Amino acid sequence: MLAKSIAIALGVALFSLCASAAEITSGDYKLGVQRTPFAIEVREAASNNMVCLVGADPKKALPGLFAESQESTAELTRVTTTVITHNTMTLYCEMSDKRKATVEIEPDKVGGFTVSFNLEAIKPGEQLGARVSTRFIEHFCGLLERVVDGHQNASWRPGQTVGLNLRGQKIGMYVKPTVGIYTPFYLSSRGYGIYVEGTWPGRYDMASSRPDIVTFAFECNPLVFHILPGHAPAEIIEKYVGLSGKPILPPKWAFGMWRYRDEHNNLPTYYDGTPSRAPYNSQVVEDILMLEAFGIPLSIYWVDRPWGPGGGHGYADFEFDRDRLPNPEQMIRWLDSKNIKFLLWIAPWIGGKMVDEAAGRGYFVPRWELDKARPLIDFTNPEAVTWWQDYLQKVIDVGVAGFKMDRAEENIPNSIGLLAHNGRSWREVHNDYPRLYQKAAFDRIKKVRGDDFVLLPRAGYAGSQTMALFWAGDTYYNEWGLRSVIIGGQRCATMGFPLWGTDTCGYSGGIDRIVSARWIAFSCFCPVMQVGPTQNLAPWAMPTEPRYDVELIATWRLYARLHGKLVDYSYQCAQEAHETGMPIIRPLFLVFPDDQQSWRRWDEFMYGPDILVGAIWKRDQTEFEMYLPEGRWRDVWEPKNVYSGPQTVSIQCPFQKIPIFLKEGSTLELGDLNQLYKESVEIATNKPDLNALQDREFGSK
Repeated sequence: MLAKSIAIALGVALFSLCASAAEITSGDYKLGVQRTPFAIEVREAASNNMVCLVGADPKKALPGLFAESQESTAELTRVTTTVITHNTMTLYCEMSDKRKATVEIEPDKVGGFTVSFNLEAIKPGEQLGARVSTRFIEHFCGLLERVVDGHQNASWRPGQTVGLNLRGQKIGMYVKPTVGIYTPFYLSSRGYGIYVEGTWPGRYDMASSRPDIVTFAFECNPLVFHILPGHAPAEIIEKYVGLSGKPILPPKWAFGMWRYRDEHNNLPTYYDGTPSRAPYNSQVVEDILMLEAFGIPLSIYWVDRPWGPGGGHGYADFEFDRDRLPNPEQMIRWLDSKNIKFLLWIAPWIGGKMVDEAAGRGYFVPRWELDKARPLIDFTNPEAVTWWQDYLQKVIDVGVAGFKMDRAEENIPNSIGLLAHNGRSWREVHNDYPRLYQKAAFDRIKKVRGDDFVLLPRAGYAGSQTMALFWAGDTYYNEWGLRSVIIGGQRCATMGFPLWGTDTCGYSGGIDRIVSARWIAFSCFCPVMQVGPTQNLAPWAMPTEPRYDVELIATWRLYARLHGKLVDYSYQCAQEAHETGMPIIRPLFLVFPDDQQSWRRWDEFMYGPDILVGAIWKRDQTEFEMYLPEGRWRDVWEPKNVYSGPQTVSIQCPFQKIPIFLKEGSTLELGDLNQLYKESVEIATNKPDLNALQDREFGSK
């Protein structure tokens, strides 16, 4: 009686094991605790419908929280006391091995619930985890960019059948090269998402071992995760970015077309044998003059390594190799005069005289001597960051408007016994290293250029989206590689990474003209449209017949010009993504969550609110069965054709065409694409005279 009186006086409610279930609220939802077996129930307050159950059905007697090592598993089996203070619930618990644990649950700032599971006397190598009850028809999306975890090649292995749905997968939450965006967040078609805080490695079992349970566990104590209920997937994503950070809003020019080659050589002649008399790198000049002659708009040009001294790694001391890139300062000004921004490739390792300087000051990660050719900077060290930024500023000061930030997920220490400068274990820092690297570049270039810059990394973790755009790593060039990025872009959209693109036409492997055409069409409807292709070549100098590929040039022109028409539209969508997390590439289920077909179709997506895209990826496919969701849809290629959904229509898709539909009522003006392609073929058929073009640009000799 005395204890009860004290509790009432303090505004605290005490519940014993036999008391009725404890409950707290957050927004439109309420959370209750089931004591035996231990479970956390989240329900919609108005309807009392269950949206998330951490733990198994009571009849299965499987607790929701556990600790696991290689030797044993301990279950949270007994809640001894529940305390509720000001809508915060504290549970004093006992594990099956008699250790004590505490679980604290409170509303978070976005309308979800934060769960903190703390175990006393945790054992070395032990992970804390949770089980979430699932339904057999439940879909899951998020966690990772690559189609399946493990070596990235499995994501584009011929015969791959996995799509957006993660059900049946086992995933290590550990950033891997080179398709490297991971985040400990997934959303469910049932109406919730779960986000795990921190950067320690973890694992997910997405109803693989048991079809009725999703399991996740992390190498941390406490385990802190957020249950994010929502009435629609878009609301769940908005809550997630409200916690992990809102995506950056880049400058509008980022939504124009990008061009690059894997390596730039300063050759004496252009592709057709015309002697180069340009004062700048001949391949840069060739690209600019040819694109202008074709009428292919260009917003960004970037140069990969090597661009500085140091052999193949080629960016020692952040100095330009003036044989490879003569007159770089004037070249950047020349590009600026054409409203083309110039970017450079960088990595988190350094070369040249900087190596001895950094080694003497202790700026490297531990055991850097094992890879002296690529010594990594410890970006947890503020002094090292400032020192690195001072070197980086040399190229920022001459007009470099951003960086393609490569290799942040390779060879990062991961030993729990190695400590970073800030005292954290490198086991914990591994997943955070890409973000630390990005932040070092972000802080300095933003200080110099304000908001007029972009960073384009390939690896990222929760929080990285606040600083950068991303690209999909070194994807294989064939149809299966294209398939993988169609899925990857939509995965990233649900993970809070809305600003994304690919190495169009593929990075590793050869070049396939048909796959390249399909890839260019897909990239038109990505926020970042950067076009290679690989092997340092261009569609006017292909390694296979036709060497001068009129159809491929015309297809590039068609979609580059269409992408250019969408710059304002894309930027408006990016503003929405920045404010709410609503991505630009939108999986169908994000827009039509009540349509079961929308959860199954990964080969279609919305680009913003108005454009429905069919993503053709099969090399020899010329017909596409297009699913049209609810609403009325106008065929952009045949504007007289308007269809009411839901229904499936068959669309003929020759070399240059993928299905594109506009939602009826949209004010977007995309023009006559058939006429644009016809015009593009006519222009591409007339091979540009590079001798005359360079005379006009630089004067005759």
